[in-house]
Amino acid sequence: MIATITGRIAEVDQDSLVVEMGGVGLRVFVPEPLLAESEAGKSIFLHTFTHVATSQDILALYGFKSKEDYQYFVHLIGANRVGPKLALTILSSLNPEAIRRAVVGEQPEVLQRVKGVGEKAAQQIMLHLKGKLPAVEGVDVMAAVDEVDEEVLAALTTLGYSVVEAQAALQSIPKDAMDEVEERIKLALAYFTSPS
Repeated sequence: MIATITGRIAEVDQDSLVVEMGGVGLRVFVPEPLLAESEAGKSIFLHTFTHVATSQDILALYGFKSKEDYQYFVHLIGANRVGPKLALTILSSLNPEAIRRAVVGEQPEVLQRVKGVGEKAAQQIMLHLKGKLPAVEGVDVMAAVDEVDEEVLAALTTLGYSVVEAQAALQSIPKDAMDEVEERIKLALAYFTSPS
């Protein structure tokens, strides 16, 4: 099994990178956020998972920038109804912290916002991940998204923002901000218009 690869990005495709190492180009499927920041010609280091589908005679490589993303991918594909492609879609829409909060807060609806994750799959994922997710020092994993922020998240995704973008906007809201949905939506939207 190929655990890590280091090489030069030869191509950035719609759902994968071609990483050149030692004269060989390896196609590696990666989450969308990593795809978006990748540039041909730059070097890259990836934690990789080798998936072998014997029924279809397929060998595929999945790559991740961090060990945490890799671990979440492995946890996700261990759940019923979740194959490598769906696990990658989940990690393209939700970062590990958002997944952890959804599981700890028992909020399958967060997972259901991901394309391809239905109610049953979300429940299976929640059940499988409970107790498997690593705790992170200094992070209050018990602080699940409350009802107000759940509404803000829903509003932002309805407006067309991805779950990752909506989560980032939520995190940008000042801690002393009011607990009113409309006010928090305004503050969240300001995240997208403020200069970076």
